[in-house]
Amino acid sequence: MKRTLLTFLAMIAMVLFFIHPGFVAAETKPPAEGGVLPSIDLGVPQSAEYKQYLGLTGEKSFTIPEIKAEVVLIEIFSMY
Repeated sequence: MKRTLLTFLAMIAMVLFFIHPGFVAAETKPPAEGGVLPSIDLGVPQSAEYKQYLGLTGEKSFTIPEIKAEVVLIEIFSMY
């Protein structure tokens, strides 16, 4: 279970940083503390297993609120 979760998180990180150009050109300032996270379009995984895990049905892109989960953890890296 932990290995699957780590694999999933690694896959999401790759989608965010290498595949989806919209994320690279996202907001230049972080959201204010207690603010709302801006809408981020993510590419739908090609793996049927990952789609089922996330509860996705589309083929092109999805947003974080579309993930069928009680909790979604988002880690934001500030590299510069």
